[in-house]
Amino acid sequence: MKTKRNLNTLPNKQTVVTIGTFDGVHIGHQKIIKRLINTGKAEGLQSVILTFFPHPRMVLQKDSNIKLINTIDERHDILKDLGVEFLIIKKFTHEFSRLSAEDFVKEILVEKLNAKKVIIGYDHRFGRNRNADINDLKAYGDTYGFDVEEISVQDINDVAVSSTKIRTALIDGDVQKANAYLGHPFMLTGKVTKGRGLGKKLGFPTANIEVKEAYKLIPKQGSYIVQSTINNKKVYGMMNIGFNPTVNGETQTIEVHFFDYDEDIYEANLKIELLERIRDEEKFESVEALKIQLANDKDTALAFISNQNAK
Repeated sequence: MKTKRNLNTLPNKQTVVTIGTFDGVHIGHQKIIKRLINTGKAEGLQSVILTFFPHPRMVLQKDSNIKLINTIDERHDILKDLGVEFLIIKKFTHEFSRLSAEDFVKEILVEKLNAKKVIIGYDHRFGRNRNADINDLKAYGDTYGFDVEEISVQDINDVAVSSTKIRTALIDGDVQKANAYLGHPFMLTGKVTKGRGLGKKLGFPTANIEVKEAYKLIPKQGSYIVQSTINNKKVYGMMNIGFNPTVNGETQTIEVHFFDYDEDIYEANLKIELLERIRDEEKFESVEALKIQLANDKDTALAFISNQNAK
């Protein structure tokens, strides 16, 4: 997949295009993207996804506290794995938001992206103040020489999933529901940084994961079963999100204890995939009680992993 952030260096072949923020790249998005790729192959067109960053709400609603399922880099990696030929990441600005619907079609879809076909949801809206809909897009297609393929309400409702539902599931700690909607494990990506070293003293050394993107959604506090790929090796572990109240923690941390892995990964950038939630974070009456609980958590995680790998 070729990734472009500059609209002046785009494909000169005719293209099939879909447009959206695609936060989470969930199973509904994947249905659209599969149709995009198959159409491109069948009709000899290059498949293009036009997405936007920052999220429009971040720009247009200054008080927006929206949290996204993916960072832009995570979104890029998932789309790459799906087989899209071109990903165009258009910087969303106030100036861009004021572009009229026809100017967007003419300047972006036709002149820059060389669109021969646009695949879009029945409820898609675009242009200044989002005042144009799919019927307007079809009319512009007649004018500028491209076809519009509509993703029907039935197709979208058949999937019955949305980024909002996924965010809600993660905030509630329901990882399995979120993963089912996503079609892949929810992930946290960040650099391994120095912590207080408390995990090592407890017999459960941890990698502290620093997620630098403030807009990234962090799931409900508690303990999770996770997996990661480190130096091309799949490694399982358990992760805690929270304040470590038993040892008087003052800031929220994300700490992962990997099973059967003791190599130095300080400052490595890791992608942590969440598989299941074990329990809420709680304050124990003593450090010894915490150590016993951590051992129980490990047993729970290993049993889950063994059962999953046996399927």
